[in-house]
Amino acid sequence: MAEELKWYVAHTYSGYENTVAMSIEQAVENRNMHDLIAEVSIPLETVTEIGENGPKTVERKVFPGYVLVKMIMTDETWHLVRNIRGVTGFVGAANKAIPLTEEEIAALGVEKREVVVGYAVGDSVKITDGALASFIGTVEELDTERGKVRVVVSMFGRETPVELELDQVETI
Repeated sequence: MAEELKWYVAHTYSGYENTVAMSIEQAVENRNMHDLIAEVSIPLETVTEIGENGPKTVERKVFPGYVLVKMIMTDETWHLVRNIRGVTGFVGAANKAIPLTEEEIAALGVEKREVVVGYAVGDSVKITDGALASFIGTVEELDTERGKVRVVVSMFGRETPVELELDQVETI
């Protein structure tokens, strides 16, 4: 049944995202529909704002007016979400909600995929893909959240840092 769980986007009144998310979660709890509606999410980004009192870090909604719901689309779940106060409808054509694609989910960062890396900063690695395939370098920096690694490669007698995807390098 888990294969049928997909992410759908519910459109809400602006400023009602948190209320709608809590209302959906409460309705799921009250009706014991955890197997049909698995997760409710509001994509947030952390932003540093510089004001009169100096920099401060705040969380801002990536898509104001939208709430993401991971659910199995049935008439019952459609009506449950659609009839929550503050929800104006689903993103899609007419009364047909369209689920997000895998690429869209990855781009939004809604589902965190754990990346297991077999190398660390300071390790020697071989580049396996791209224009610099088969070059050997040293890992200078790892950013698993962005899925990037910076490798210092010796080219033409110079040390050159190169940013690559985590799966484009392997340990020697």
